[in-house]
Amino acid sequence: MLQLFFDRTCPFCQRVLQFIESKGIPYEAKEMSLRSESPERDELIRLSGRTQVPYLVDPEHDVKMPESADIMRYLDSHQAS
Repeated sequence: MLQLFFDRTCPFCQRVLQFIESKGIPYEAKEMSLRSESPERDELIRLSGRTQVPYLVDPEHDVKMPESADIMRYLDSHQAS
């Protein structure tokens, strides 16, 4: 299942969340705050080496990516296949 790391206060994350919800794409929410320590934040650092959100993980296709526009483009093409 897709995993999305996000911070609700981030406008780029909001854009991706709205896109995912409008398309009805199932995903595991990895909500976190960039301002405080959390298991989700630690996991994101382990996966990407950074705390940049949004960050998508697609374990089925071994894809990990930041950048809201890239994530939406990937999801759009992934859902079409």
